Amino acid sequence: MNDDKTIQCRDEKGADGFFVASVPALPGCHTQARSLDVLMERTREAIELCIEVQGQKLIDNEFIGIQRVAITV
Repeated sequence: MNDDKTIQCRDEKGADGFFVASVPALPGCHTQARSLDVLMERTREAIELCIEVQGQKLIDNEFIGIQRVAITV
């Protein structure tokens, strides 16, 4: 039986212009693309592969929010 789930992912734009997605609930689950539309497709595929092929279990994290922290370097 399949369960439908909604999984949080973190999307960023790198200095090279690529969009990069990582999935905190699946450590090591990352993908990249040149557009956000393609990134969404690839993220879904990466999640499915991590669960099905690698047998990874979802870590049950509760999404709280995103913060920006200012520092001086």
